[in-house]
Amino acid sequence: MIRIANGQGFWGDWLEAPVRLVEQGPIDYLTLDYLAEVTMSVLQKQKQKDPALGYARDFPPLMARLAARLRERNVKVIANAGGVNPLACAREVRRLAPELKVAVVLGDDISGRIDSLLARGHLLRNLDTGEPLAAIRDRVLSANVYLGAFPLARALATGADVVITGRCADAALAVAPMIHRFGWRETDWDALAAGIVAGHIIECGAQATGGNCQADWQSIPDLANIGYPIVEAEPDGSAVVTKHPGTGGRVSLATVKEQLVYEIGDPRAYITPDVVADFTSIRLAEAGPDRVRITGARGSPRPATLKVSLNYAAGWKATGTLVYSWPQALEKAQAADRIVRERLAGLGLAFDALETEFFGVNACHGPAAPPATDPPEVQLRIGVRGMDRKAVERFTREVVPLVLSGPPSGTGYGEGRPQVREVVAYWPALIPREEVEPTVEVVE
Repeated sequence: MIRIANGQGFWGDWLEAPVRLVEQGPIDYLTLDYLAEVTMSVLQKQKQKDPALGYARDFPPLMARLAARLRERNVKVIANAGGVNPLACAREVRRLAPELKVAVVLGDDISGRIDSLLARGHLLRNLDTGEPLAAIRDRVLSANVYLGAFPLARALATGADVVITGRCADAALAVAPMIHRFGWRETDWDALAAGIVAGHIIECGAQATGGNCQADWQSIPDLANIGYPIVEAEPDGSAVVTKHPGTGGRVSLATVKEQLVYEIGDPRAYITPDVVADFTSIRLAEAGPDRVRITGARGSPRPATLKVSLNYAAGWKATGTLVYSWPQALEKAQAADRIVRERLAGLGLAFDALETEFFGVNACHGPAAPPATDPPEVQLRIGVRGMDRKAVERFTREVVPLVLSGPPSGTGYGEGRPQVREVVAYWPALIPREEVEPTVEVVE
């Protein structure tokens, strides 16, 4: 049995969680999941400004902070903190913690091969719209393939203390140690599916231990000191989800089930680079306090294609906010919205998108929200997006003036005029598996 913990559900997660996982009890592997589609866009923007960046900058200092304990307790780290620049991330870890052996998984970045792929008939169509990539080829900024767990397992086989990768499937971070330690083969579909299920449960960190949990959330103890999840994995694929004793939060059937259905699409066919997992085949059972056992996972052969995450320049955006207070807070916010729109029309400005939300009324749930007849305050948020930066710039000058020239009680304008930001958009596509050749490099 091996213990695999996850101390990071996204870039920006609790900085103390990985430290506590290492210090508060035995684990064999620490996984850290930094990446989402929006994160890749953020990292690509950073790399555009500075070619030495493009990775999760929290990660190298964290490794330096943990270095002595990782070596002392023989804990291995697997992280996708490399983002769009994994080698730079690895070099910074080595600079700050030279005692750690670092291996990098490369091959997910296919940015330099796009024209070749298109020329050979791989259209890289948008999975949502069917549009071929040629429509926005001149605006593509990056292209990264979702790798599976086997390249990460090869990196662990180098004896590395820290394995850094760029874009990979989230659950692959946890499956890699199982492949490495248990010797699972690429056709062990049921075992790999079991690993994917376990990895999916812990990939969002404390979301599996009571964080962001709707079920009886008010009774979940000590969220300020919530324990992050640990999988006790066994060679046959069965596993127990738990956390360190004495930590806050809760591991129960309810918390595990909520995470299981998070972002899975068809539960009978959860597609990953390594296997297609059937989430309806698994069985969950309480196995003691803060312990849930998982058994019965079934899998089918992996897909012939891999998913590609492409980012491309999509113009400019700006968002402004004002708060209106009771009485008639909603009416004031709606009037302010009309005024801004009339002024923009009077200036002859057009945008690809012009959106308004009324926070405190219906911004989160839309028409499903219960009526709010006279809320104590309402935040107006209005934003535009378009390819013409000058038009977006002009929009930013039309929100704050309402403080004196619009409805009464406007406040919340302390940050002044909204900022214009570049839009880096997401383009999902598929590529034949044989077009991708991951490699492993030990960084000296």
